[in-house]
Order: sequence, then structure tokens, then C-alpha cells
Amino acid sequence: MNLYELTVNDTEKIALNDLLFSEENKAALVQTIKEHQYFEELKKYNLNVDNKILLYGHSGCGKTTTAKAIATSLNKNIVIINLSTLINARIGETSKNIKALFDKAIREKAVLFLDEFDQIGKSRDSDDKDVGEMRRLVNTIIQLIDYLPNESLLICATNHYQSIDTALLRRFQIKLQFELPDEKELDIYYDKLLPVFPVHLQNIPRKYAISYAEAKDYVHTIMKKQIIEELELQNK
Repeated sequence: MNLYELTVNDTEKIALNDLLFSEENKAALVQTIKEHQYFEELKKYNLNVDNKILLYGHSGCGKTTTAKAIATSLNKNIVIINLSTLINARIGETSKNIKALFDKAIREKAVLFLDEFDQIGKSRDSDDKDVGEMRRLVNTIIQLIDYLPNESLLICATNHYQSIDTALLRRFQIKLQFELPDEKELDIYYDKLLPVFPVHLQNIPRKYAISYAEAKDYVHTIMKKQIIEELELQNK
């Protein structure tokens, strides 16, 4: 499969204020966005902007959405790739493809978002049978990150923080953890999801101790069932 068939130039626009995450995470991202907006001014004082961000934690809690919101705030395109689709049996091919991705994002001045980063960033101390090849791959990634132009922005996401090589982790200036939302945070999210549906269908049992993605799927599943049941009654 062609490398460019594996990438997504996402055009969805998401405002940072629409995200549901901790104030600490939001403050860190706002600071990073401002640094990039004032890139030229900071450059005059030899101040480098933070341009490598790692998002980690529970799946379905907003890592991809956050990356899109950052790109929207900077008025940049975002190049998205799920690294589990990129891994090749020949590690050399994977290294070549990763380099091509970095070149594409740099050339297009886009935000590069690498999802499932642990697929290529596994610790070089692991017991993997291909550990020699994996070391070479990790070394390649470290070099690509080290030579990333200051005006470029790399965002990586993982659900398996502990499996990533420590040398790679050190390259990220910003590391933000995403945890399952509490009941209050989920209620806010439910209150955003439900108003688009008929009022008489909105009073549904609410599930907790789940991710935002799971909550959305849950609401949509119930709504589809209720709407179809009403349509079938009307057609009798």
C-alpha cells in the first residue's frame, strides 16, 4: 500500500474550548499554541518553541481530538497516521516510511500526528525477538525528532506510556496524561451530546466510569434504537 494512502489530511476544525480535559492540560496547550503564534518574535531572542508533544493515557479520552484542536488553533493542516498500519516486516522499510512522513509534514508545514506511537517507539531493552531491528528503528526516530525544524509540530499519542523507550520520552518537551472522566465531566459531555435529539428521547440512563468515546457510542446506540422504534410504530 502506498504511504500516502495510509495518511489522513484531516480538515475537521475543532476549537480548543470545545475540548473536555483538565485545566492543567489546557494551560500547557494554550502556552504551546501561543509560542507557535509568536514564533518569529521569540526567535529574535534565540528562544525555541516547544514543538514535540506526547499525549498518553486511556483510549477514547480525547487525544486525537486534542491534536486536531491544536492544528485548528494554529490554522495548520494535520497529517494523521495510525502507526499500527505502517509497521512493515522489514524494519528498514518502516524507517523509510517514517522519514517520508516527517518530510511530508515539514514540506507542507503541517502538524504531524502519530497515533499508537508505542508501535515504533518500544524500549530498546525489551525482550522482543527483533530487538536489534527495533533498536535501529528507534534510533532513526530519535534522529528525525532531533532534527525536526523548530517551526514544525510533532504530536504523538499512546495508550502504553511505559513501553516507550526512555530516550524517546526525553525528546518530548510536553507530556500530557489523559484519564477517564469523572461523573461531573461525563455529565457535561452528555449535556452536549443529547440536545440534538428529540426532547422526549433525551432522558436516558447515564453510564459512568467510561471514556468520552464510549459515552458517545452509548448515546448513539440508544438513540438509533429509540428513533427506529418510533418510526416503525408510525408505519404500522
